[in-house]
Parts: sequence; structure tokens; C-alpha cells
Amino acid sequence: MHRIRTIVTATVAAAVCLGTAAQVLAYEGGEVKGGGTIAGTITFSGTAPARKELPVTKDKEVCGKKQHLSYDLIVGPNKGIENAVVSLIDVKKGKKWTITKATIDQNGCVYEPHVVIMQAGGELDILNSDGILHNIHTYSKLNPSINKAQPKFKKVLTEKFAKSEIVKVTCDAHSWMLGWVVVSDHPYVAVTNDKGEFTLSDVPPGHYKLEVWQETLGKKVQDVVVRANHETKIHVELTK
Repeated sequence: MHRIRTIVTATVAAAVCLGTAAQVLAYEGGEVKGGGTIAGTITFSGTAPARKELPVTKDKEVCGKKQHLSYDLIVGPNKGIENAVVSLIDVKKGKKWTITKATIDQNGCVYEPHVVIMQAGGELDILNSDGILHNIHTYSKLNPSINKAQPKFKKVLTEKFAKSEIVKVTCDAHSWMLGWVVVSDHPYVAVTNDKGEFTLSDVPPGHYKLEVWQETLGKKVQDVVVRANHETKIHVELTK
């Protein structure tokens, strides 16, 4: 009986310790004094491949209204890479989230935006602006996968993602549709625009590791130093 009590007590203590550790490791959002800015450009090194036309094989009256080109690597005239994800690694403290709920739309049988950022533990509204049947299918390691039909009368599906990771999104009804949901436990994450530009603002002064992810080109990490009330310029090149 004494041994059983000892085991139970140890188990409870371990659970408490794990809970405390999780609280310690969680991101803490608050006021940032003297924050700096990281701004820069992500570019492609070499000759960028041309985007391929994607054949529309279904619901052509809706999906075929415009040309569909591949989304997995978009390089602008000045070699800026669009839709690359730039984030700081292992940030424990900084500014508060301003995004309370993220949105991704199925519009013209395309996911808009192609890459959406959301807070871990937050909600994602999945819109159906097409008025046809779509099917949301996500691929992830840390969050449960979603595989749900979204008929034309279901204008909004709301889903939650608890853990930080990059989630692939497809549509089983339209094979060319592809998007990404970037689930982050901190707000220091951005998606590059059509010129390959990004900005991370209100970053507490300090030394960080900056990670760049692109769905075709993979990841690249580099060190960055942020000084109070100062803008740090970054230029990262990616290649196949």
C-alpha cells in the first residue's frame, strides 16, 4: 500500500513538473521597449525556373475563368522570392499577437493567400467563395489532420491548430489546389511579398537565429543581431 502511494505521489509530482516546464517554455507576449526591426529580401540565386500552367480538370465553369500557374516557386523580375516564410527561432518573450483569427479563402479554385500565418492555439476560418464543393485536406505531424468536405452552402469552416508547425493544405476535389498554414507560437514570422521583401518589427534587442523556409527550396538559418530602436537589414539567397 505504501509503495502504491509512493508511485501515485511521484506520478502527480512529475505531472506538475511537466506542466510547470510547459508554462516556462511558453511564449510570453507583452510590451516591448526599445524594440528593433529586421527587414530584408529573400532572393533566388541562379536562373529561376518558369512557372508551369496547371490543367483545370474539374468545375471548369468556376475554376477555368483564369489561368492557373504553379505556386510552389514564384520568382519576381528582380529575383525576389514570393511566399517565403521568415521567422525567428526559439523566441520566448516579445510583443503580443495582433492576429486573433486567420483566414484562408478558396477563390477561383485557388487558396488565397497561398501562405497564411496563424497563432498556435488559435482559429483558422476556411472560406468557400466559389459556391462549389471543395474538400479540405491537411498534412501535418504535430496537429491532427483535417479531411472535410465543404459543400457550396458551407461558406465557412473554422478549425483550430494547437501546435507550432507548417501545415500543407490541399483540396481532394481539385488536385492543383495547394496552400500552407504557418502555425507559430510567437508573432515574429512573416511571408515575403511579390518582391521577396519582409519585415519583423518590435523585436527585443538581442542575438537571434533567423530561419527562411520555402516549400521547394527548403530551409536556411543565419544569425542576426537586433539593436534597440535600430533596423537590421538582411539579404538571404536560396537556390535549388
